[in-house]
Amino acid sequence: MAAKTSRSSSPELDQTAKSSNGTWYAVINGGVHGQGPSQFLFRQHDAEFRDFEYLGEWWHEAANSSWGDGTWAGRWGYNFEVGNVFTLNSEGYSEDNGSEFFTTLGAEWSEAPIIPEVSQYRTEMSCSQGKLVEPLSPPLTLPPIAFRGIWAYAAAGKLLPANSSASRSSNTTSDRFISYLWLTNDNFGTSAFPIVQQGWNSALTTARELARGTISNVVDDELVNETASWRVVSRDKSAGIVELATLRQTIAREVRSAFVNNATTSFTEPGRNIWTSISNASATDLSFGQSPASKFFMLTTTIAFPASARNSSDVRAGLRILSSEYESTLVYYQWSNESVIVDRSGSSAVAETTPGILTNNEAGKLRLFNIAAGSGSSSVEILNLTIVVDNSVVEVYANDRFVLSTWIWSWYDESTQINFFHEGSTEVRFGATQVYEGLVDAWPARP
Repeated sequence: MAAKTSRSSSPELDQTAKSSNGTWYAVINGGVHGQGPSQFLFRQHDAEFRDFEYLGEWWHEAANSSWGDGTWAGRWGYNFEVGNVFTLNSEGYSEDNGSEFFTTLGAEWSEAPIIPEVSQYRTEMSCSQGKLVEPLSPPLTLPPIAFRGIWAYAAAGKLLPANSSASRSSNTTSDRFISYLWLTNDNFGTSAFPIVQQGWNSALTTARELARGTISNVVDDELVNETASWRVVSRDKSAGIVELATLRQTIAREVRSAFVNNATTSFTEPGRNIWTSISNASATDLSFGQSPASKFFMLTTTIAFPASARNSSDVRAGLRILSSEYESTLVYYQWSNESVIVDRSGSSAVAETTPGILTNNEAGKLRLFNIAAGSGSSSVEILNLTIVVDNSVVEVYANDRFVLSTWIWSWYDESTQINFFHEGSTEVRFGATQVYEGLVDAWPARP
């Protein structure tokens, strides 16, 4: 079952596979019937790329299995597809010895083992990371949770060299790996909505830069010792801290710069401490002094939680967006399951009369670690949020390692308000919220 092919060169793979320097490789994604999903590795055989030599399974997982206990990842399924294999360091794309292999891929899976093997679902796009060992296989150290959003799929990966015109224009001195996804909105072609209603279907997510991420000065406690979306790369026992590795993903710098520099309107909502009284009525003003006039904007904000939030199952804090008296969408962090949640239950006033408008929550796990602050003290890692709203497409970026992409079909033109959102018994600190209204044309030359 072959799917997407990824082809590139790799000095480290040359050495491990005992190939000539500069050899090119191809990885075909698929699966082995009765055994599970795999990636198959091929080596360039002739100078004209007409023939490739099969080297074996680059990576294999048991059929329909999960990473760890499944808490931090979906299933590997029966079949890998739409995969990209590349090497990253802390700056971006790199083939140096200090870089590590990453692969992004999709997995087709089912709710239970069934015969014959039929894939009922496609999991969210996944990412795994590792170093090469003998035989040719990268040991996995990161689970499949890189890109969130049920319908965010088929990630494309592109090398953007430092000497490209785009990099030179933005004064970028490192090679970069750019990724973007297909955000389908018709359940992979199985739903009649929304093609008939809006005349088009699906979109591309914002372009993002990928790199090997680092979280430093993390307290060495039980929160870091779990099979999850990070790994411990170094441990300072005397200081009681560790350094964690993860996948770093941020909005491509050219895109973010365009959103900021070409905004038709920008404003700042001052930060504030917010708490909720015992009666569950807001004890602090949650409203913004100003909101966008349209549904095209990018905002950035921070939320600081006290240590007591870890033991408060009722604490939720974030923002209410695309809001009016008729409809609104919540984007918040929920401590009870360590998740960033997009609550779409009230996002569309016409959902009940328009079959196909989804109002279920979209969510993804994100752990906020304890960060050492000196003299034996620590504080909870601050939640950094960037939210991009492009009419019906909403993307949530958090702490340079989490992205969730989804659809919000708000109906009323006046549903543009933004407000703070808070529930629970613990006070939180919202930093200043910066709003840049007026997104740029992604295809300026298209008629």
